[in-house]
Amino acid sequence: MTRPNTQPYAELCVTSNFTFLTGASHPEELVTRAAELGLAAIAITDRNSVAGVVRAYSALKELARLRDEAQSECDGAGGGPTIRSRQVTDHSSRQTVPHFSGGTDRPTFTDAALPKLIAGARLALTDSAVEWLALPTDLAAWSRLTRLLSLGKRRASKGECNLTRTDLLEWGLGMVLIALPPDPLEDANPKTTRSHLLALTRRFPGQCFLGAGPRYDGRDQTRLDRLATLAQGANLPMVAVGDVLMHRSARRPLADVLTCLREGITIDAIGTQRLANGERRLKSGAEMARLFHRHPAALRRTLEIADRCAFRLNDLCYQYPDEARDDEPAQERLERLTREGLNWRYPAGPPPKIVHRVEKELTLIREVDYAPYFLTVHDIVAFARSQGILCQGRGSAANSVVCYLLGITEVPPESITLIFERFISKERGEPPDIDVDFEHERREEVIQWIYDRYGRDRAGLTATVIHFRSRAAIREVGKVMGLSQDVIARLSGQIWGWSSAAPGEDRLRDAGLDPADHRMRLATHLIGEIIGFPRHLSQHVGGFVITQGRLDELCPIENAAMEDRTVIEWDKDDIDALGLLKVDVLALGMLTCIRKAFKLLADHRGQKLTLANVPPEDPTIYDMLCRADAIGVFQVESRAQLNFLPRMRPRTFYDLVCEVAIVRPGPIQGGMVHPFINRRMGREPVEDLGPAMMEVLGRTYGVPLFQEQAMQIAVVAAGFTPSEADRLRRSLATFKRMGTIGSFRDRFVSGMLARGYDAQFAARCFAQIEGFGSYGFPESHAASFARLVYISAWLKCHHQAVFTCAILNSQPMGFYAPAQLVRDARDHGIEVRPISVNHSLWDCTLEPRADGGLALRLGFRQIKGMREEDANWIAAARGNGYPDVESLWRRAGIKPVMLERLAEGDAFASLGLSRRDALWAAKALRAPAPLPLFGTDGEGGFEPTVSLPQMTLGQEVIEDYLSLRLSLRAHPMELLRPRLPESLPHDRLSGAKGRITVTGLVITRQRPGTASGVIFITLEDETGVANIVVWRKIYETFRKAVIAGRLVRVTGRIERDGPVVHLIAEHVEDLSHLLTTLGRPVMIEANDGRADETKRPAGGSVRSVRHPREQAKVLFPSRDFH
Repeated sequence: MTRPNTQPYAELCVTSNFTFLTGASHPEELVTRAAELGLAAIAITDRNSVAGVVRAYSALKELARLRDEAQSECDGAGGGPTIRSRQVTDHSSRQTVPHFSGGTDRPTFTDAALPKLIAGARLALTDSAVEWLALPTDLAAWSRLTRLLSLGKRRASKGECNLTRTDLLEWGLGMVLIALPPDPLEDANPKTTRSHLLALTRRFPGQCFLGAGPRYDGRDQTRLDRLATLAQGANLPMVAVGDVLMHRSARRPLADVLTCLREGITIDAIGTQRLANGERRLKSGAEMARLFHRHPAALRRTLEIADRCAFRLNDLCYQYPDEARDDEPAQERLERLTREGLNWRYPAGPPPKIVHRVEKELTLIREVDYAPYFLTVHDIVAFARSQGILCQGRGSAANSVVCYLLGITEVPPESITLIFERFISKERGEPPDIDVDFEHERREEVIQWIYDRYGRDRAGLTATVIHFRSRAAIREVGKVMGLSQDVIARLSGQIWGWSSAAPGEDRLRDAGLDPADHRMRLATHLIGEIIGFPRHLSQHVGGFVITQGRLDELCPIENAAMEDRTVIEWDKDDIDALGLLKVDVLALGMLTCIRKAFKLLADHRGQKLTLANVPPEDPTIYDMLCRADAIGVFQVESRAQLNFLPRMRPRTFYDLVCEVAIVRPGPIQGGMVHPFINRRMGREPVEDLGPAMMEVLGRTYGVPLFQEQAMQIAVVAAGFTPSEADRLRRSLATFKRMGTIGSFRDRFVSGMLARGYDAQFAARCFAQIEGFGSYGFPESHAASFARLVYISAWLKCHHQAVFTCAILNSQPMGFYAPAQLVRDARDHGIEVRPISVNHSLWDCTLEPRADGGLALRLGFRQIKGMREEDANWIAAARGNGYPDVESLWRRAGIKPVMLERLAEGDAFASLGLSRRDALWAAKALRAPAPLPLFGTDGEGGFEPTVSLPQMTLGQEVIEDYLSLRLSLRAHPMELLRPRLPESLPHDRLSGAKGRITVTGLVITRQRPGTASGVIFITLEDETGVANIVVWRKIYETFRKAVIAGRLVRVTGRIERDGPVVHLIAEHVEDLSHLLTTLGRPVMIEANDGRADETKRPAGGSVRSVRHPREQAKVLFPSRDFH
């Protein structure tokens, strides 16, 4: 191949889309285009940020790999670097969505070397109109740049950076500084500009240059001549810059849309802010030479500057905190703590096998120098436990005996198959991954302890990049393109969950739009282009980067939106690419629930329980799970798990480990679920695979369910080493790591065939590993979760009231809303008492019954809009109780608006006040004083006692749901049943046959990524629940009802699989409008009398007027999972 031009050029001013709502191309696209143009170098210089440089760095590495492949392959098949932010991974399956893979076209490589990447930033100062390109020349200069950016970001609010000329004068040493002055043809203050340039030139002689870029308005040669004069007068050599916004000119319309979003205007009002043309694109050296034909030195100087910038991102020297203490080196401290762990974990003495494994692990940890990392996690866990915070390590860390002995994980190594190479591998050269879950309500205490221990300049949360997805893209682009609010709402309302595709023609027609309309076609195209663009940086759920030295010398640190949180600019994939260690401090709601349940048991039953001493292997627990009685139980309460439990019929802890892991993408994609369950149920024999394979797969009926088993198959049956097996697993994760798998597949299959295994079985095994590559569930992780499954099931089985109280007090969490949790408790014979101003606290509480049992009292937290502070004041001032509304107001000192919230929640019923009477009394306290004429001293006299009409049961239920999101009085379907005679009650489904109709409230909707578009809906009526299966064709036909319906009528046919009953939907109808008529027998006609009188339903409280479907969404929200 030949080089497209002979003019060398380095582009030193490139704005990527990490200058949010400004740049119109991804860093990956810019680097790829620079390679195609044969540029010598490209500098990514985002505004006060280096957030996009690591993505450019990763793309450049991928280009090098692709070029090497292209040189060795004749066909040149394949694509270009993956644009990470345009990759869409389904939340359930963890698979890259096929129609939105983030792939780019394979570049056409030239004979020239790939462009050099220069990491820099464009510094915009608050006290100067001159902007500066800051390009570090070495590692020290990079550290100064990141500290400078951290300084500006820490003194500003989230997403902002306040830098001044004084800051740049203090920190600019060692950087190439290229000035970008205002347009000299329009600069109103040229003297000020010149003085600012001179100040930097005097401070950093030899470092400063003047950037000259064309504006493409017909005056460029005059402009360049004027800039050359300014450069000579300020002693600043002139350098050519393209001031690039996009990789190709086709992105100009999108660049204009981004301008409109940034300025808050529509495309019709953009005026002069619109790009006049598409010339702010990357250009070749030949094109730049034509533009700068009168200033060739400016072009040549780009290469000199690029050569001076010797800093590379792989020069970053990351050093993990030493973690030595009291002159005891980290490795020795780790070995001492491990020996102590052997003593307390195995009081009777450790088995020889465990001692051998400990020595093996400690030797490897010493060789790779990871002892400080283990000690960091140990110290974090030790702090949490000292504060009474429940925590548990999970993930691949449970493959480590050392983690178990340090108390990081709680899974006994004897209970699972340990593969330490799954956790740490010397050949892999990458840090281990230790995830620790903490109570979600107290995790902040752990996060602040980490900040206090290491300091803000040594510890920071990893960033998460928030991208445009379908709904946001439709909303934002629609506003820019001038679409009306109702059109935007119709379009975005058809998006199911977390989608990343532009609306197709059928969606446009459903919204009443013409797909052939030019403006609509353009809007749809722009929506597709902006999807995947970064919007802003957020914070990772708990990934900490901790350093021995200053973290802000590696990467800028900025303030997070949450108080007392700071984050770095790079996300977890960025730090993986650079080899930085991350400690995951994660939140788990079930740990909060368990801790609260343990406290309730101690208070009411005197039982002192911990995660370690819950009675094991209780048969009644497994009996309960076999009945699929698992609402609220950790991990097995989903629709798929509830259906699977009666077939799985777990009887041991290891069965729970399998249960947690099997309804996952890896086993599903590998076709392992049906063979496993059929063999377990005795429907087919277990295939004898030989002694070596059966040692690996014997416990799972010859079927690989776990990552560890897939790796062991590669070792035992295909001849891989343990490290090669782990490398195989990791190489398959193509959405995270780029690599080909053909050679691995050939070696794997041929290795199994050579050892006498069946070709079909070998292909199935490799398919299993492929599924694990994108989303694997290791046995160690499943075992960690299975412990919490057992403990939560034990609490539910033996102490239902305690369990329900704890889980309600831990909301929001889990799969079901409080209404379903309360209903489940009542179905199990638990008395649930209503909220009462004289009995309730903020949290739900347990009250003793005369028969020795416990009743559940709902807490003020269930009242929508209620504040915990007000609830605490009510409890503190209660004394012997409140006799009326006014006494509560005077004694507790809460505002009348909170009294109204209490009245709407029927919290005054224990005082003998109806909801309306209490609301009347509460509103009287905030009523204005009467005018003198109408007061008690005037003609008003005494106001007669008001007798308010009694509310109907339907009205009471509606008000319960509005205020509490649940009702203890009745289920809405009980009231609607007479109007739905064709609908079969759900408790009769077990005996039903053929084609039937059911109606119920939608409580959950699921669309798993592994279910080929099938949607699972759970309906609830007054008798129980019904499981609905909606196939893709039916979903497309009844899309609106499936997505938006709150009360749904489904007609279909019954299908049974053992004890599990499904209704296969054939017709779906949205009956949500019926919910709005519960409080009155018929729809109310227009009011008689004055034309300006508000039209209201007779009786009932006055609420904001909504469409019936919108009312239903507020009254009876479902929990949807995508």
